[in-house]
Amino acid sequence: MSYKTPRAKVTGLGSAKDGTHHWWLQRVTAVALIPLTVLFVAPFGQSLGQDYEAARSTYENPFHAIVAVLFIAIVFRHMQLGLQVVIEDYVHHKGIRTAALLGNIMFCGLFGLTGIFAVMKIAFGG
Repeated sequence: MSYKTPRAKVTGLGSAKDGTHHWWLQRVTAVALIPLTVLFVAPFGQSLGQDYEAARSTYENPFHAIVAVLFIAIVFRHMQLGLQVVIEDYVHHKGIRTAALLGNIMFCGLFGLTGIFAVMKIAFGG
């Protein structure tokens, strides 16, 4: 028998007991993407339409490479968090929802790591 009031049981907790953390993490990644997008798009836009060597020289600069890696990592994490909410809200069959959530994690992780690997390969002259 619990002596907690119903309000005390739910204060600060979502139904899965991590809703607040998920909400904050999605907002933090969104805010982090604002300056990262500007810092990523500026050199990326300059290297568009140029030959491979010019684009490669842009990302051999450590600052541009670090910004690109952070941008890719945060974009895919933000996307994974957003898709997770959509899947949890609109997929009602438990088996399909579990498979979709796993696929979401694998998709975002795989493509995020692929993008980071590509930037690192360019940055280190691979």
